[in-house]
Amino acid sequence: MVNYQESLDATFGALADPTRRAILARLSSGDLRVTDVAEPFAVSLPAVTKHLDVLERAGLVVREKEGRVRRCQLVASPLREAAEWIERYRRFWESQFDALARYLGETANEEAEKADEGNEGKDKKEEPRSWPPPKLSRRKPRKPRSR
Repeated sequence: MVNYQESLDATFGALADPTRRAILARLSSGDLRVTDVAEPFAVSLPAVTKHLDVLERAGLVVREKEGRVRRCQLVASPLREAAEWIERYRRFWESQFDALARYLGETANEEAEKADEGNEGKDKKEEPRSWPPPKLSRRKPRKPRSR
């Protein structure tokens, strides 16, 4: 369980950065050289290499050396584990929201029934009251001055 949790922590930590998510998106179309991975980013090659280090430690990327060229490959299994973890909680929260919606619907129906019972026999609609009621002044009105 601890290893699973550490794996999830590393995956979500790696996914927290938009540059790393963009790198993974580029690698989703196939293997690329490190220089090709770095091409669209406005950062240096060493900065992209640091991002790749984080992705590699998280198990999301594998780098292989072919002569002088380093190639990167996406590894999908950590993303699958993260998606399964998210899916479990999505189902839980959806069931909670469904229960809340049912409760609110029942409460609204009960309130409507009470309002209908209270209005039986009344021909005249009451004006809604503002709360708190306005305060009335106890002063006597002034007489207008004559000029």
